[in-house]
Amino acid sequence: MVDSLTGLTLIQARAEIGAGRVSPLELTEAYLARIEALNSKTNAYLQVAVESALSQARAATEAIALRRPLGVLHGIPMALKDLIDVRGMRTTAGSVLLKDNIASQDAFVTQKIRQAGAIILGKLNLHEWALGVTTKNPHFGPCRNPWDLGRIPGGSSGGSGAALAARMCLGSIGTDTGGSIRIPASLCGIVGLKPTYGRVSLSGIVPLSWSQDHAGPMARTVEDAALLLTVIAGYDANDPSSVKAGDEDFASTLRPVRHPLKLKVGCPDNSMLTGLDPETGAAVQAAMTKLASLGCELREVSLEGYEVASESSAKMLLAEAAAFHLERIRDHPNEIGVDVLERLRRGMEVAGVDYALARRTQIQWQRKMARLFETVDLMVLPATPLPATPISDSDSVPMATSVLTRFMRLFNMTGVPALVLPCGFTALGLPVGLQIVGPSWGETKVLQLAHLYEGATKWHTRQPVLRESK
Repeated sequence: MVDSLTGLTLIQARAEIGAGRVSPLELTEAYLARIEALNSKTNAYLQVAVESALSQARAATEAIALRRPLGVLHGIPMALKDLIDVRGMRTTAGSVLLKDNIASQDAFVTQKIRQAGAIILGKLNLHEWALGVTTKNPHFGPCRNPWDLGRIPGGSSGGSGAALAARMCLGSIGTDTGGSIRIPASLCGIVGLKPTYGRVSLSGIVPLSWSQDHAGPMARTVEDAALLLTVIAGYDANDPSSVKAGDEDFASTLRPVRHPLKLKVGCPDNSMLTGLDPETGAAVQAAMTKLASLGCELREVSLEGYEVASESSAKMLLAEAAAFHLERIRDHPNEIGVDVLERLRRGMEVAGVDYALARRTQIQWQRKMARLFETVDLMVLPATPLPATPISDSDSVPMATSVLTRFMRLFNMTGVPALVLPCGFTALGLPVGLQIVGPSWGETKVLQLAHLYEGATKWHTRQPVLRESK
């Protein structure tokens, strides 16, 4: 019974609850049982709010019996990355320095999912201070990839990726400053969407880089992610980066999928795609061929100089992170992980002139990206250049600076929406991710193309066995 309930997608679970075939309490109990059975293997959860989740589930079940108005996430068990405030729970940001930090109120996104009726199961593991892509957390232990427990899940939202792949929650909210939603989506075989900068409020979320932080949905399917984005998007006067973009029902635009979409889709030229893992390259190429067969017009595009933009993005990120953590670097260096402390100290060394030049590069590339999307509707490229690597062989610093972020940083710097979904598996059974990028405020087209591709393939239906390969 547990496996059958946790095997439902968010949309399917919502339908079962609406039809009265499953209660929020039954669904929540199934997820808590699965967490109890599997979290010792994955270390995806840092906190499990058993009593609170059961209380919420009982109230949600009673609300149905009393025929009260229900939200679009009524009774849906979710979990949040542990740098997002949940009233009454710890927000550690993956740091021992915040081990006693109890949130006094909900983050904006937490409020949104609560109002929609979601049940919060707990808080998920992450790379310390969200400054890394392996989720090898030195304080709370490494998070493990459900497809191979000896490998990384990506990061920094590694717990979200692992929990979703292992069916330990129905949806999550992650954050992405250099790929932190999309990298775990790629390595764990799920869907992760970094929305347009300003689409989703950052209030109540521990910052990493004020100019490049994004919050967004992580889910098992594109339709699930679209529904979550509909819920969490919206203007927040308390967030200086928040933009009044108008309300959109992203999920409704996916039903039904009109085939073909007749979209002009840009594909990077070979100069950008050198050095790919062969199986990753083959899977991404096959995905592009599939998109062409679905009616898309593929056009080669150039992102010449994107490496310079990525370097500028990294300088901005590290300088802003160092500014936020200035007192911690000075007063508590021994309580910061080695890799994170090394990168924070690099941020301290970024000169004001270099930061100013990086911001100038950001403006130039925002213009370049806008011009690119005057010639194509969307762009498709690899998510990560290789699949999940062994935990023991994953040096967190190069992974974050040049490897797993290679195809990610440009879209944080320019603030455009980017989605990752599975497009294949390696011979060892490791997921490969495809990245779909759109113009600012172009989430609808991004989701539509992702939904079309997902519906024409079966990659998202595979489930991990949760064992370590030999």
